Amino acid sequence: MTEKNCYYNILDVEKEASSDEIKTAYRKKAFKFHPDKNPGNKEAEEKFKEASEAYEVLRDPAKRKKYNKFGREGLNGNGFSGFGGFEDIVSGFGDIFEDLFGFSSQNNGRRNAPRIKRGADIRYDLTIEFKEAAFGVNTEINITKNETCSECYGSGCKAGTQPKACSKCGGTGQVDQRQGFFTLRMACSACLGHGIIIDTPCSKCSGRGKRQVNKTVSLKVPAGVYNSARLRLNGEGEAGENGGPSGDLYVFIKVKPHKYFRRENNDIICAVPISFVQAALGDVIMVKTLKGEKDLKIPEGIQHGDILRFESEGIPDIRNSNIKGDQIMIIEVQVPIKLSAKQKKLLKEFKKLESEKLSNKIKKFFKK
Repeated sequence: MTEKNCYYNILDVEKEASSDEIKTAYRKKAFKFHPDKNPGNKEAEEKFKEASEAYEVLRDPAKRKKYNKFGREGLNGNGFSGFGGFEDIVSGFGDIFEDLFGFSSQNNGRRNAPRIKRGADIRYDLTIEFKEAAFGVNTEINITKNETCSECYGSGCKAGTQPKACSKCGGTGQVDQRQGFFTLRMACSACLGHGIIIDTPCSKCSGRGKRQVNKTVSLKVPAGVYNSARLRLNGEGEAGENGGPSGDLYVFIKVKPHKYFRRENNDIICAVPISFVQAALGDVIMVKTLKGEKDLKIPEGIQHGDILRFESEGIPDIRNSNIKGDQIMIIEVQVPIKLSAKQKKLLKEFKKLESEKLSNKIKKFFKK
């Protein structure tokens, strides 16, 4: 076994490659060298065969193990002798070729019945207040969607009548069209892929089996929900096809900004302005919280930018409401812009005292 003919080299994968990596590599090779993409190209045809042979061995754990140990000689007499032609390849890998090209082998004997199809999902954007996001809220939203017709229960037929199988496709919803080695499977033009013909349609839904309705849906927004969160309501989407389940309703949350608080994880952060006198002497002031006002003790000598904290006054964790963040308060010491004559006189006296205090400290320093 030469390096060139090694199955791993043919597919351009490592010997330790996973089954998914091998499948992906084969899909690329099959698409690149497929005969329909390279008409008359014998070299591409040969590479297509080689890739298919390599994939046939490496996708099978037992064959791959023997190949790794003994090479191609180890596969002789073990149920593998290559492919006789393109029909053999397609019949062996029908699932991959249907996925890649939308066709299947004409000899595989499989035909699709009318597909049961899940309904489409619906998106709804909901804007809520900051506090509603923190504590949760019960609300109602109005949506427009297609529901199964209550008159015909989704059959599309008038009461007392039944649909009949499409004679053109035999009720499969698909017809085959031969192209070269393969057969293209296409939606039937007579029944539009449904597989049935309705001679007497339901008057309420005009044979669609569904009707557009306006619906009010109750929604519980959990405490701690965050901006851009997505809530799902199972089965509140569009009705399915041929008895398939309804899709889901996805509600995307947008939280309005708060004029006082901002959120960081489950903590809420705010600025607390105080005067330089309060900063120097300390004080007790009232500050806002999500639940109302609360006393905050300002210690003497607090500095601009210092942080004070109310524990567990933040936002509940969305997964465990017993866990709450904190309220973090950043102190902003404000300097007055306009002073009265008396205030200026007192501040000048204060400045004089500070200068004398500083002067005495400097003298003591130099004496040392």
